Amino acid sequence: MTDHGSDPTLAVGEHDPELDDRLTKALIAFNSAATGAPDRGTFSIKVTDEAGELVGGLTARTWGGLCGIELLWVREDSRKDGWGSRILQAAEAEARRRGCDRLSTSTFTFQAPGFYQRHGFVETGRTPGVPGGHADVHLFKSLTDSPHLRES
Repeated sequence: MTDHGSDPTLAVGEHDPELDDRLTKALIAFNSAATGAPDRGTFSIKVTDEAGELVGGLTARTWGGLCGIELLWVREDSRKDGWGSRILQAAEAEARRRGCDRLSTSTFTFQAPGFYQRHGFVETGRTPGVPGGHADVHLFKSLTDSPHLRES
């Protein structure tokens, strides 16, 4: 154990963006050193209407050939307009551009597991214990098995 001059202090509080950023950087450095796979960073996709209001969007991180979709949301009045599919297809294209050959995400059972499965994702597991008797569904998709994304 390294002596830094005083005893460490444990503090619990609200979300700390500075801490989040520092932990992310530390874990990226650790993961890259341990695997030799560089982090390709994050990206986002945003759809706005004529008034500049958010219709939907996605955030993701790419690392070691994997694109992890963190958040995907489309506002309720636009969900039947195909925006979810277009956003997901744009994310798949960006993941491929960044050298990824696979995607992963998770969604609660009351959210969108069927949506992802219709887009070629397969369930790889579930974490129980979500309120209301629901679960967190973990999903995976190989981009090498997606003919609509292959280049001619």
